[in-house]
Amino acid sequence: MMVHPWKIIEDTFIPERVKAAESLFSIGNGKMGQRANFEEAYSGETLQGSYIGGVYYPDKTRVGWWKNGYPEYFAKVLNSAFWIGIDVKINGETLDLHTAKVIDFYHELDMQHGVLTRRFTAELSNKIKVAVEAVRFVSITRTGLGAISYTVQALNSAADIEITPFTDAGVKNEDANYDEKFWDFVFQSATPDHSTIVMQTKKTGFPVCWHSNYVLLLDGNPVEHAFVPVEKTAWAGASAKVKVRKNEKVTLYKYTGITNLQNRNTADLATAAKGIADNAKETGFLRLKEEQAGAWQEKWRHCDVEIGGDEKAQQGVRFCIFQLLQTYTGEDPRLNVGPKGFTGEKYGGSTYWDTEAYCLPFYLSTAGDEVARNLLLYRHSQLPQAIDNAKKLGFTDGAALYPMVTMNGEECHNEWEITFEEIHRNGAIAYAIFNYIRYTGDRDYLSTHGLEVLIGIARFWAQRITWSEERGKYVMLGVTGPNEYENNVNNNWYTNYIACWCLRYTKESMEWVRQNHAACYDEIIKKTHFDELNEWAQWDDITTKMHFPRHEKLNIFLQQDGYMDKEQILVKDLDSAQRPLNQKWSWDRILRSCFIKQADVLQGLYFFEDDFDEDAIRRNFHFYEARTVHESSLSPCVHAVLAAKIGDMDKAYEMYLRTSRLDLDDYNKEVGEGLHITSMAGSWLAVIQGFAGMRVRDGQLTFNPRLPKHWTHLAFNVNFRGEIVHCKFD
Repeated sequence: MMVHPWKIIEDTFIPERVKAAESLFSIGNGKMGQRANFEEAYSGETLQGSYIGGVYYPDKTRVGWWKNGYPEYFAKVLNSAFWIGIDVKINGETLDLHTAKVIDFYHELDMQHGVLTRRFTAELSNKIKVAVEAVRFVSITRTGLGAISYTVQALNSAADIEITPFTDAGVKNEDANYDEKFWDFVFQSATPDHSTIVMQTKKTGFPVCWHSNYVLLLDGNPVEHAFVPVEKTAWAGASAKVKVRKNEKVTLYKYTGITNLQNRNTADLATAAKGIADNAKETGFLRLKEEQAGAWQEKWRHCDVEIGGDEKAQQGVRFCIFQLLQTYTGEDPRLNVGPKGFTGEKYGGSTYWDTEAYCLPFYLSTAGDEVARNLLLYRHSQLPQAIDNAKKLGFTDGAALYPMVTMNGEECHNEWEITFEEIHRNGAIAYAIFNYIRYTGDRDYLSTHGLEVLIGIARFWAQRITWSEERGKYVMLGVTGPNEYENNVNNNWYTNYIACWCLRYTKESMEWVRQNHAACYDEIIKKTHFDELNEWAQWDDITTKMHFPRHEKLNIFLQQDGYMDKEQILVKDLDSAQRPLNQKWSWDRILRSCFIKQADVLQGLYFFEDDFDEDAIRRNFHFYEARTVHESSLSPCVHAVLAAKIGDMDKAYEMYLRTSRLDLDDYNKEVGEGLHITSMAGSWLAVIQGFAGMRVRDGQLTFNPRLPKHWTHLAFNVNFRGEIVHCKFD
């Protein structure tokens, strides 16, 4: 992988790296996305993936032992129709890089302009050599448009070239629990000029239409009446046969309109999709490409991060920003940020706590208040489901437990230690409200939306916490913290701390709304049946008598009760051949070890740094960093921010590179499954909060820059309360 400040480049074809490249070179526009699959046939190992925001399927849960409270399904973003397909035959032989001899190869993702380019020269078994250039993009100005330019040139002789653009809707998810297809066929048609397919998801009933137009050129001149329609089951396209002389070029332009009821206010999907494709065909590929480049440059004008003197660091942060912008635009509050975005199927493409904990600050500073507010409204609209989720687990009186994994607010994760125990996610939802208000100054959000959410979350904590007669303290039993390498623990420090913070913040917020929006307050109290006297008294009692595990001799906060009972081995003493642990060790061995996937205590110190002095942060950082294997993508960024805060710049830089280049350098050996989109926001946090030291204090932006010694400068823009703030540090 070449290092370039604005591009991702591969200049060698390595079959073993194809799936990784499919992830790394993915493109999208916030509404849909496409892995970097080859347009032509490829018989090697591949993960074919085309995804549409908000379109999902409730795949029936598959577990060995059913437990009460398990969700009935695991929601999954669907692999949808393969709209980029272009079959190519040369003298009757299929072009396939897995079987052909690849002479040269170049793959480029131009992040500055949002365009994917692939060029190669290959020799088929029939000894014909061809040069191919494929250029494509998913438009960020024309929602639902994908455009492809595909050129084939016979290099060493005349040849018969057969080129067949098609859409294949007979796809299935690689992660289907029962190996079923998730789509029902509705309609298809094919003519010499275009093809149309309409499919609908099973159970959820999301209809989607794909409409493609084609233009064929021979050495730049239109080939009229070239195509013959071709149809199969859930497959539609057209085929053209062209005789070419040596060095003549055949170019296909393919324009595909994709519509669904999630992102269009029309029942006539086919008409809408046809309109998108027809308009694109009329505009032409080159003008569309220029339009795409201009729109991306405008995006970068607001959110670019410029790092001087370090191209690896520069490429890393721009790659992360590019993928975040491709994944979420904030235009539709029904959509959210999936951990893999539109780049793969792992984690089901659902919403996790990653959005509130990591992504919200990025969108606040780069896209503005409205985009960030839509992320909060997504959770507010799902409060009834959060209350229902809690009710299923035995909670009452409007207690709300937000899901660990969701598409529509309903919990759909099926691992017990996650579904039932990783309840810290509730705190992240509340913290996002606090973080949004701190950054924007929009405290009125509490009266219109936020307070109801906070009350539901606070009621959950008040019921989840237990009074221990033995300790004379409140305790939190049977939880899993962000560090998923320890399950079913008691008194996870981070979970206990954020629970108490939620109770205090909710009470403070209620008092503010009562003083400033009395009518709204009275309405909320009535709606939630809130008992001020008794509920506030209970919350105060909990926050003053909560047990927080600590090690007195080391003067640190403990991950949870009993953490020091584990054999204390440092990561530096681990054989590198044993890592990643989650791929090398049994789960039993991981759970009994002291090794940490991501440090819970440090997550708390990151969120609530103003509650602790720098010495406390330093002591805890050095203790836990030495035991953390960073096998969670969310881990390195928190370490980078805290390391910069305490002045450990070598460690801060090491952690920054790990988070920004996690996928580019495939640290965890899993990039072929898709990119770590939500943790990419952490790369931005590492730079802006870590090296630039940006904070909001008393309604003002403050900075405390500490740059790696070899960086010549750091420059970026942030959107703060309606103003673009230009920042540059040397």
